[in-house]
Amino acid sequence: MKTRRAAFALTLVAAAALTARAATFDLSTATTADIQAAMDSGALTSEKLVQLQLARIAAYDQTGPKLNTIITLNPNALAEARALDAERKAKGPRSPLHGVTLIAKDVFDTKDLPTSGGFWLMKDSRPSRDAFVIDRLRAAGVIVLAKLNQSDWYGVGENGGGTLMGRVISPYNPVKYGGGSSTGTGAAMGAWFATLGLGSDTTGSVINPTTLNSLVGMTATRGLVSRAGMMWSSPRQEAGGPMVRSVVDLAAMLDVIAGFDPADMATMACVGRMPDQPYSSFVDADGLKGARIGVLREMFRQGPGHEAGLALMEKSLAEMKAAGAILVDPAATGLDLVRIQMEADAAPYERAVAIDAYLARLPSDAPIRSVSEMIEKGGAKVKPSILEASRLGPLERDRALAAVYRQQDMLRAALVGLMDRLQLDAVVLPFRTLLPDDIRDPVSGGRWQRYDVRNHLHSSTGLPTLAVPGGFFPDGMPFGVQFLGRPFSEPTLIKVASGYEAATRHRKGPASTPALPGETFAYRAPGDNS
Repeated sequence: MKTRRAAFALTLVAAAALTARAATFDLSTATTADIQAAMDSGALTSEKLVQLQLARIAAYDQTGPKLNTIITLNPNALAEARALDAERKAKGPRSPLHGVTLIAKDVFDTKDLPTSGGFWLMKDSRPSRDAFVIDRLRAAGVIVLAKLNQSDWYGVGENGGGTLMGRVISPYNPVKYGGGSSTGTGAAMGAWFATLGLGSDTTGSVINPTTLNSLVGMTATRGLVSRAGMMWSSPRQEAGGPMVRSVVDLAAMLDVIAGFDPADMATMACVGRMPDQPYSSFVDADGLKGARIGVLREMFRQGPGHEAGLALMEKSLAEMKAAGAILVDPAATGLDLVRIQMEADAAPYERAVAIDAYLARLPSDAPIRSVSEMIEKGGAKVKPSILEASRLGPLERDRALAAVYRQQDMLRAALVGLMDRLQLDAVVLPFRTLLPDDIRDPVSGGRWQRYDVRNHLHSSTGLPTLAVPGGFFPDGMPFGVQFLGRPFSEPTLIKVASGYEAATRHRKGPASTPALPGETFAYRAPGDNS
């Protein structure tokens, strides 16, 4: 750690020596690099950053638009920030994330805060240790600012909310569905309540709220990021991932959370497959120049309601081409990808055993420590899918699940084979083209639960995907595109996604949560001689 700290300090000194300019800090757009520069100059502290973000939460979470994203605020956040400021002054920053804040979907265990999954029976559940990714982020100097509301993990909650806190409200359109199940992370990051966000994904639950909140999000290759200490529904499909406002921040976060964890043996797959350079080094404003991108039109839905989304996708493709990408259009597998994607879902079979494995990790005084106890105490509020999964026999003898695994393997092989055959860097597809659902409409408001409106090939294949803002629907809701790659091709995805982001700059904050006083200020950057 001392060697890394010293190297990072030298990097900052070198960068400062080359910089001679007046700088402007804007909380709504500030990346982790911008925050470090402002802190290095003395114009910003971690304590001040936390104060600014707490002010936003106070203004917009339970007042104003009442986004209803926060389940638990960290009462020690300011004290932790002051300690990190003192450490920075005495020793320098631990990492490029030193002193920034994180908000996490309430499925990630935190030893100092409850972890509920949005489920009323779990509101007082206090894990004895941090999830692997939380532990790594804290070690890098990140402050866990809050745990977030979400689509209920175990219970029959509202559309986009849980039995504990109710529905999360979209900051972009209060009557539209903001994407689940990492709903709170999407809305809170869209309203810039914190620097970094964490979501989790079984069948698209990181990418869905990422795209519907004008964010940048990723689920990495299966086996790159540990799931230890996460509530999960599928050992085969579950993934945790960054939900942030820039590719720069996503890469910086991945640098910390990726790697081998003996508590999650799936991460053995990453050994020898990670790049020698930091993921951050692959951010490239010209990343699309010469990149061969396959257009996966087999995942472009047609029909009423899709017209606006399809038009946005065509505009995105034109933007990629203008930025220098070589589009291979169409790039076709010859398969009915939409149907196979829906058939290749292991979660309905694995849900009960996955939940049991998580609950068994909790302390002996936890409110619930098994699925059977959950059903006994929760009654009609427990999800029917959990009840159904609890009735299954031994999974090792379940031929239907074995068939699902074969479908997943076939789908993965077909997509990787397509990229190899056409020599593609990645394929591109929308996450969804259907107009976002109206939560007031019992017909469209229930459609969020249907997987036939979203493209989540990454979930069933374990391939990495990276979503970036691609514009806005006519109703003001954001639209997103995703780049899907080969196993462990995160460096390539970061490169092409950062190229698209630099060429388009589609992200904009929601009008319902405008900037507050003090969030923008000018300062003299290190080395500024003006």
